[in-house]
Amino acid sequence: MSYAFTDRLGGVSEGPWGSLNLGTSNGDDPARVEGNLQRLGDELGVERLVRMTQVHSADVVWAGDAAPDEIPVADALLTDRPGIGVLVRVADCTPVVLAAPEESLAGVVHCGREGLVNGVVAAAVRRLRDRGATSIAAWIGPRACGRCYELPVDLADAVAAVVPQSRSTTSWGTAAIDVGAGVVSQLEALGVDVTDLGADECTIEHDRWFSYRRQGQDSGRFGAVAVIAP
Repeated sequence: MSYAFTDRLGGVSEGPWGSLNLGTSNGDDPARVEGNLQRLGDELGVERLVRMTQVHSADVVWAGDAAPDEIPVADALLTDRPGIGVLVRVADCTPVVLAAPEESLAGVVHCGREGLVNGVVAAAVRRLRDRGATSIAAWIGPRACGRCYELPVDLADAVAAVVPQSRSTTSWGTAAIDVGAGVVSQLEALGVDVTDLGADECTIEHDRWFSYRRQGQDSGRFGAVAVIAP
Protein backbone atom coordinates (compact mmCIF):
# COMPACT_ATOMS: atom_id res chain seq x y z
CA MET A 1 0.00 0.00 0.00
CA SER A 2 1.20 3.52 -0.75
CA TYR A 3 -0.17 6.90 0.19
CA ALA A 4 0.49 10.57 -0.52
CA PHE A 5 -0.52 13.96 0.84
CA THR A 6 -0.49 16.74 -1.74
CA ASP A 7 0.22 20.43 -1.18
CA ARG A 8 -0.81 23.31 -3.43
CA LEU A 9 2.24 23.14 -5.71
CA GLY A 10 2.71 21.57 -9.13
CA GLY A 11 -0.64 22.13 -10.82
CA VAL A 12 -2.14 24.30 -13.55
CA SER A 13 -4.75 26.35 -11.67
CA GLU A 14 -4.27 30.10 -11.31
CA GLY A 15 -5.23 32.87 -8.91
CA PRO A 16 -6.43 31.88 -5.42
CA TRP A 17 -6.60 28.26 -6.60
CA GLY A 18 -2.96 28.19 -7.69
CA SER A 19 -1.77 25.71 -8.47
CA LEU A 20 -2.63 22.07 -7.63
CA ASN A 21 -6.28 22.66 -6.72
CA LEU A 22 -8.22 19.39 -6.50
CA GLY A 23 -11.57 20.95 -5.60
CA THR A 24 -14.37 21.08 -8.15
CA SER A 25 -16.94 23.31 -6.41
CA ASN A 26 -15.02 26.44 -5.42
CA GLY A 27 -15.05 28.53 -8.60
CA ASP A 28 -11.91 27.24 -10.32
CA ASP A 29 -11.94 26.40 -14.03
CA PRO A 30 -13.22 22.78 -14.20
CA ALA A 31 -10.81 21.97 -17.04
CA ARG A 32 -7.86 23.05 -14.91
CA VAL A 33 -9.08 20.97 -11.96
CA GLU A 34 -9.42 17.93 -14.21
CA GLY A 35 -5.90 18.60 -15.42
CA ASN A 36 -4.68 18.67 -11.82
CA LEU A 37 -6.46 15.42 -11.02
CA GLN A 38 -4.96 13.82 -14.11
CA ARG A 39 -1.49 14.99 -13.08
CA LEU A 40 -1.98 13.51 -9.63
CA GLY A 41 -3.19 10.19 -10.99
CA ASP A 42 -0.31 10.01 -13.44
CA GLU A 43 2.25 10.85 -10.76
CA LEU A 44 0.93 8.08 -8.52
CA GLY A 45 0.57 5.62 -11.39
CA VAL A 46 -3.03 4.70 -10.57
CA GLU A 47 -5.42 3.09 -13.02
CA ARG A 48 -8.27 5.25 -11.72
CA LEU A 49 -8.57 8.01 -9.13
CA VAL A 50 -11.86 7.86 -7.23
CA ARG A 51 -13.07 10.90 -5.33
CA MET A 52 -16.16 11.61 -3.27
CA THR A 53 -18.63 14.43 -2.68
CA GLN A 54 -17.97 15.23 0.98
CA VAL A 55 -20.85 16.40 3.16
CA HIS A 56 -19.55 16.15 6.77
CA SER A 57 -21.37 12.87 7.35
CA ALA A 58 -20.33 9.55 8.86
CA ASP A 59 -21.08 7.73 5.61
CA VAL A 60 -18.53 5.22 4.32
CA VAL A 61 -18.44 3.73 0.82
CA TRP A 62 -16.25 1.21 -1.00
CA ALA A 63 -14.76 2.57 -4.21
CA GLY A 64 -15.39 -0.74 -5.97
CA ASP A 65 -19.13 -0.33 -5.44
CA ALA A 66 -19.20 2.88 -7.50
CA ALA A 67 -19.57 2.99 -11.27
CA PRO A 68 -16.46 4.21 -13.15
CA ASP A 69 -17.95 7.69 -13.71
CA GLU A 70 -19.73 7.96 -10.34
CA ILE A 71 -18.64 10.30 -7.54
CA PRO A 72 -20.19 8.82 -4.38
CA VAL A 73 -21.53 11.03 -1.59
CA ALA A 74 -19.60 10.11 1.56
CA ASP A 75 -16.83 11.22 3.90
CA ALA A 76 -14.83 8.00 3.96
CA LEU A 77 -13.78 6.10 0.85
CA LEU A 78 -12.30 2.61 1.12
CA THR A 79 -10.74 0.25 -1.39
CA ASP A 80 -9.77 -3.40 -1.68
CA ARG A 81 -8.81 -3.16 -5.35
CA PRO A 82 -5.18 -2.82 -6.47
CA GLY A 83 -4.37 0.15 -8.67
CA ILE A 84 -7.39 2.23 -7.62
CA GLY A 85 -6.51 5.49 -5.86
CA VAL A 86 -9.01 6.85 -3.34
CA LEU A 87 -8.89 10.61 -2.78
CA VAL A 88 -9.99 12.89 0.05
CA ARG A 89 -9.93 16.68 -0.43
CA VAL A 90 -9.58 19.27 2.35
CA ALA A 91 -8.87 22.92 3.14
CA ASP A 92 -8.72 23.02 6.99
CA CYS A 93 -10.49 19.75 7.79
CA THR A 94 -8.41 16.74 8.81
CA PRO A 95 -7.40 14.24 6.10
CA VAL A 96 -6.80 10.67 7.27
CA VAL A 97 -5.28 7.71 5.43
CA LEU A 98 -6.09 4.22 6.74
CA ALA A 99 -4.44 0.95 5.79
CA ALA A 100 -4.61 -2.72 6.71
CA PRO A 101 -1.61 -3.98 4.70
CA GLU A 102 -1.95 -7.65 5.59
CA GLU A 103 -5.43 -7.78 4.07
CA SER A 104 -4.69 -5.29 1.22
CA LEU A 105 -7.29 -2.79 2.40
CA ALA A 106 -6.95 0.99 2.47
CA GLY A 107 -8.98 4.16 2.63
CA VAL A 108 -9.18 7.90 3.18
CA VAL A 109 -11.37 9.94 5.52
CA HIS A 110 -12.54 13.57 5.56
CA CYS A 111 -13.02 14.73 9.15
CA GLY A 112 -14.05 18.21 10.17
CA ARG A 113 -15.82 19.36 13.30
CA GLU A 114 -19.08 17.67 12.34
CA GLY A 115 -17.37 14.49 11.20
CA LEU A 116 -15.54 14.30 14.51
CA VAL A 117 -18.81 14.44 16.42
CA ASN A 118 -20.60 12.12 13.98
CA GLY A 119 -17.85 9.50 14.27
CA VAL A 120 -16.77 9.18 10.63
CA VAL A 121 -13.29 7.92 11.56
CA ALA A 122 -14.68 5.17 13.77
CA ALA A 123 -17.19 4.25 11.07
CA ALA A 124 -14.38 3.79 8.54
CA VAL A 125 -12.35 1.66 10.94
CA ARG A 126 -15.40 -0.52 11.60
CA ARG A 127 -16.00 -1.06 7.89
CA LEU A 128 -12.38 -2.10 7.39
CA ARG A 129 -12.67 -4.57 10.26
CA ASP A 130 -15.95 -5.87 8.87
CA ARG A 131 -13.98 -6.68 5.69
CA GLY A 132 -11.39 -8.61 7.72
CA ALA A 133 -8.80 -5.99 8.71
CA THR A 134 -6.72 -6.99 11.71
CA SER A 135 -3.89 -4.50 12.25
CA ILE A 136 -4.82 -0.99 11.01
CA ALA A 137 -2.46 1.97 10.64
CA ALA A 138 -3.40 5.63 10.15
CA TRP A 139 -1.59 8.71 8.86
CA ILE A 140 -3.04 12.13 9.65
CA GLY A 141 -2.26 15.13 7.47
CA PRO A 142 -2.18 18.94 7.68
CA ARG A 143 -5.25 20.71 9.03
CA ALA A 144 -6.35 23.76 11.03
CA CYS A 145 -4.66 23.53 14.41
CA GLY A 146 -6.19 24.06 17.83
CA ARG A 147 -4.36 27.39 18.21
CA CYS A 148 -6.25 28.80 15.22
CA TYR A 149 -9.58 26.98 14.91
CA GLU A 150 -11.75 29.39 16.89
CA LEU A 151 -15.38 28.55 17.59
CA PRO A 152 -18.18 30.14 19.63
CA VAL A 153 -17.99 28.89 23.21
CA ASP A 154 -21.25 26.93 23.06
CA LEU A 155 -20.19 25.14 19.86
CA ALA A 156 -16.72 24.33 21.19
CA ASP A 157 -18.31 23.00 24.38
CA ALA A 158 -20.69 20.81 22.37
CA VAL A 159 -17.82 19.23 20.41
CA ALA A 160 -15.67 18.75 23.50
CA ALA A 161 -18.58 17.09 25.29
CA VAL A 162 -18.41 14.30 22.68
CA VAL A 163 -14.62 14.25 22.15
CA PRO A 164 -12.94 15.81 25.24
CA GLN A 165 -9.45 15.52 23.74
CA SER A 166 -10.43 18.04 21.06
CA ARG A 167 -10.87 20.95 23.46
CA SER A 168 -8.40 23.76 22.82
CA THR A 169 -7.76 27.47 23.19
CA THR A 170 -6.61 29.83 20.45
CA SER A 171 -3.29 31.61 20.70
CA TRP A 172 -5.28 34.75 21.55
CA GLY A 173 -7.17 33.05 24.40
CA THR A 174 -10.61 32.21 22.97
CA ALA A 175 -12.52 28.93 22.70
CA ALA A 176 -11.27 26.52 20.05
CA ILE A 177 -11.30 22.91 18.91
CA ASP A 178 -8.37 20.78 17.78
CA VAL A 179 -9.96 18.36 15.33
CA GLY A 180 -6.65 16.61 14.67
CA ALA A 181 -6.13 15.87 18.36
CA GLY A 182 -9.67 14.54 18.51
CA VAL A 183 -9.05 12.25 15.54
CA VAL A 184 -5.84 10.94 17.13
CA SER A 185 -7.70 10.14 20.34
CA GLN A 186 -10.51 8.36 18.51
CA LEU A 187 -8.09 6.24 16.48
CA GLU A 188 -5.94 5.32 19.48
CA ALA A 189 -9.04 4.31 21.44
CA LEU A 190 -9.84 1.93 18.57
CA GLY A 191 -6.39 0.34 18.71
CA VAL A 192 -5.16 1.94 15.49
CA ASP A 193 -1.44 2.73 15.09
CA VAL A 194 -1.33 6.50 14.44
CA THR A 195 1.33 8.61 12.73
CA ASP A 196 0.50 12.33 12.87
CA LEU A 197 2.31 13.88 9.91
CA GLY A 198 0.39 17.14 10.12
CA ALA A 199 0.87 18.01 13.79
CA ASP A 200 3.00 21.06 12.97
CA GLU A 201 1.44 21.94 9.60
CA CYS A 202 -1.51 24.23 10.31
CA THR A 203 -3.35 25.08 7.11
CA ILE A 204 -4.39 28.48 8.46
CA GLU A 205 -0.82 29.44 9.39
CA HIS A 206 1.08 28.05 6.39
CA ASP A 207 0.51 29.16 2.79
CA ARG A 208 1.77 25.81 1.47
CA TRP A 209 -1.77 24.51 2.07
CA PHE A 210 -5.16 25.72 0.94
CA SER A 211 -7.27 27.09 3.79
CA TYR A 212 -10.95 28.02 3.68
CA ARG A 213 -10.62 30.06 6.87
CA ARG A 214 -7.68 32.01 5.51
CA GLN A 215 -8.74 32.35 1.85
CA GLY A 216 -12.53 32.21 1.98
CA GLN A 217 -14.85 30.74 -0.65
CA ASP A 218 -12.22 30.84 -3.38
CA SER A 219 -9.76 28.58 -1.59
CA GLY A 220 -8.63 25.44 -3.39
CA ARG A 221 -8.41 21.93 -1.97
CA PHE A 222 -5.38 19.75 -1.37
CA GLY A 223 -5.71 16.05 -0.76
CA ALA A 224 -4.58 12.65 0.38
CA VAL A 225 -4.58 9.48 -1.70
CA ALA A 226 -4.30 5.82 -0.72
CA VAL A 227 -3.45 3.10 -3.26
CA ILE A 228 -3.11 -0.67 -2.97
CA ALA A 229 -0.18 -1.78 -5.10
CA PRO A 230 -1.06 -4.05 -8.07
